[in-house]
Formats: sequence, structure tokens, C-alpha cells
Amino acid sequence: MKKLGLIVFVFFIANWTFAQQIADTNYHPNIPDPVYEIGKGPIVFIDEGHYNFHTKEGRYQSFANLLEKDGYVVTEYKGEFNEDELLKGKILVISNAINEINEQNWYVPTPSAFTKTEIEVVKKWVNDGGSLFLIADHMPFGGAATDLAATFGFKFSNGFVMDTLSPGPAFFNLKEGTLFESIITNGRNHEERVEQIATFTGQGFKIPTDAIPVLIFGEKYVNIIPDTAWVFEAKSPRINAKGLAQGAYKKYGKGKVVAFGEAAMFSAQLAGPQKIRVGMNGDMAPENFQLLLNIIHWLEGKLD
Repeated sequence: MKKLGLIVFVFFIANWTFAQQIADTNYHPNIPDPVYEIGKGPIVFIDEGHYNFHTKEGRYQSFANLLEKDGYVVTEYKGEFNEDELLKGKILVISNAINEINEQNWYVPTPSAFTKTEIEVVKKWVNDGGSLFLIADHMPFGGAATDLAATFGFKFSNGFVMDTLSPGPAFFNLKEGTLFESIITNGRNHEERVEQIATFTGQGFKIPTDAIPVLIFGEKYVNIIPDTAWVFEAKSPRINAKGLAQGAYKKYGKGKVVAFGEAAMFSAQLAGPQKIRVGMNGDMAPENFQLLLNIIHWLEGKLD
């Protein structure tokens, strides 16, 4: 077969990315020990003001439902970030925000999803005690969140990190040291301890020295940086991803920041005509939901 300069990787993960994705409304994991009674917890904002690929009633419906089952009050954040509005909530979740010019066009350039003023507002809010959960997937989402991430010392990439040996989900576990044992992976008790996590293609990033890793790529992973999403040419830069993080956390001033480079891992979706379960509802990711709860508990202060 003649080799072409343009190489397109085709496997199930790419197929479901472009296929129809709907929330799995039948996904209801058991929470034996909810933090709060229903509706009694603090407010968690899910950003919907920046052309987000994941929203409360869309691809992050199961994300929101899980937190509500744990007692949190989950609500959409509309419009630009401003201090008065942010002060009404405890946790701000930003998942796959994007600049308007890339909403339909997933190719470079990928300018910031946030204005400089918004970034300063979020920075001050966190410094004063707010908690940010920043999730930015593969290109173009990594690029759109680069400036915001950099404010807190995280260096996002605008690429795709892939397993060079077995295409498909990436697995991180305590045994291999790719899942780091920490207050977040240990949870409040032994029942909440997380030992293996699956992610579904995303970016890898460098973390600041004062951050604690959660997910770290091994040497079999490569970071490919294309000009167009899911189109990988021979000229596309390829960098060994060993040591890059796909999840990490840190304290910042009086507040906290958690950064992750993959979004589907915290969703529960049915993808494509065969309705493949992708995310927390997948058979390969039974502990992902607990990791999400542990992250929220740390951001809110229940794990300090």
C-alpha cells in the first residue's frame, strides 16, 4: 500500500469523537456516603460562557448529576467571568472552552478562549479562596486554555497524546506508578481509594514544581501536535510524552487549582450508532467517578 504524506489514525476513539455523543441518562453510580444532603452543599459552577464542548445539560450531564447526588448545587455559569458572580460559588469547572473562531474549525490558530481581563479575574478569585477545576482536552482545547493554565504555572500543549503500542484508552495505575498516590487518590477512606483510571485521548502538560501529579504518562506515549484535529501529517511534531502529566493539582494563594488534560474521562456518554459507552460509564473506567468525587472533595476542602 502506497504511503501518503498525510496519515490519518482511524480507531474507535477517533470515531466516537466525531460521532454523535449523547449523555448516558441511565448512569447512576452508588455513593455510599454522600458529603451533603441533596441540595445542601456549596455551589459548583460549570462554565458555559466560552463555547464549551461540555455543558451541564449536554456532555457533562452525568458529571453534574453525580455531584448533585453528592449534595452539591450545580449550576451553569453564563457569560464572561466577573468577580461578583464568581463569589457566589465555591468551585468553578471549566471543561473544553474554546474561542469562537474555532467552534466549528478545529485547526490552528487556537487563540485563548478567555480575555486577559477574565484571566485576571479568575486568578484573583482563586488567590482569594476560590477553587478552579480546569479541564482542557486535545487540540484545539489545550491551545484555547493555555493562557489561563499558565497563570497558575501549568504549561498546556496543543497536541494529542497517544499510546504507540495499543491505540485506545490510556490506563494509569498505582502499580506502574503512572497514577500517583495522593490525598486525592486516597479519598476520605479506604472505600474511596482509587487504583486505576482510564482516559480517552487528550493532551499532556508540564506542571509547576509546587504541583502534585495525579496522572503521568509513561515512555510508550507520544505527543503529536497537528495543525488540524485528528489529522496527523508526517511533518506533525512528535515528542515523547514520558513525564508529561494528564492530571495534577496545587494550592494557589488561599485557593486551589486542579488541571486535567482529558474531558471524556469525567463524562458518561453513548457514542455513535452502536452507543458505545465512553467515560465513567465504560467497563474500562469503573473508578473514574470516584476520582471525580475525590477531586471535588479536595477542591471544596473535605480532604484537607
